[in-house]
Amino acid sequence: MHTVMIIVTVLQLLVGLILVAIVLFQSGKSQGLSGTIGGIADSYMSRSKAKSVDAKLARATKWVGAAFILLTVALNCMVAAGVR
Repeated sequence: MHTVMIIVTVLQLLVGLILVAIVLFQSGKSQGLSGTIGGIADSYMSRSKAKSVDAKLARATKWVGAAFILLTVALNCMVAAGVR
């Protein structure tokens, strides 16, 4: 295996693990609705803090997902070009 291909493969593995971790840290979309129906009273500060963290995680998911896709395309191009 070529050194560049090994590096890209390791990067893809790390980005994939980071992507899984980011998705697992996000709160579910139905959590807000169930909290409202269940009568759980949150303070304004805790709700806005949770929304800002969720917004940052959603933004990070998009960027890390894009990096994962680019690394996948790069690996496929290397394999198709015969880099070994």
